[in-house]
Amino acid sequence: MNQRYCLITAVLLLIALLVLGTVSAAETDTDNTIVASGTGSVIGTPDRAQISLAVETENQNVKAAQAENAARMTKVMDALIAAGIPKEALKTTGYNIYPVYEDTKIYGLQKVKTYRVTNTLTVTLHDVSRTGEVIDIGVAEGINQASSIQFFLSDEQSQVLRTEALKEASERASADARTVAGALGVSLKSVKSAQISGGYSPVRYQNYAMAESVGGGVSTPIEAGDITVTATVTVTYLIG
Repeated sequence: MNQRYCLITAVLLLIALLVLGTVSAAETDTDNTIVASGTGSVIGTPDRAQISLAVETENQNVKAAQAENAARMTKVMDALIAAGIPKEALKTTGYNIYPVYEDTKIYGLQKVKTYRVTNTLTVTLHDVSRTGEVIDIGVAEGINQASSIQFFLSDEQSQVLRTEALKEASERASADARTVAGALGVSLKSVKSAQISGGYSPVRYQNYAMAESVGGGVSTPIEAGDITVTATVTVTYLIG
């Protein structure tokens, strides 16, 4: 009898704890709140650039195609270093060998005509004003494929602009929340939670045209443009 009584008591206590827990959670979930979002944006000038340059060679003999490619790319790299571009700013980012087949309408009888070798070099610049100069040097020394130019922000500048955008976004969210609270006749008590997002997109030029002015003493004009850094802040305020 005592064992049965103890068992019933334990079950009742467990039920009571579960009910109390449910009530507590419900009270937490039904806090009176106002949610406000704000977006901030700051315009900056890119202070970094990456240029992708490639040498493409083709020959019936794959070794000959590779040798010619290596010689031309070495000339390009040596010329860039001689112009003051740091060696560590040069990086090979692609190397491919493709067979080029003869045209034939008979399936399965394709023969290799030549071999095409492509070597891609990416140059990272801390002085974006030298972008056109780097392209001109590359083309003059053997570059015959130019795939992309990308302008972006250094980590330091990106952080500074992001901080400014976050401040602007936070101020707008706060102002909107105060306006709504005033219209509803309530007051903001404290911040319950906040979420942030945002960033920026680099300026990219894909498959840009090769400079026709190379050799004529005219530098290839390349403009970096502007970059907009954005931030969005979503704040949940407790009200009373």
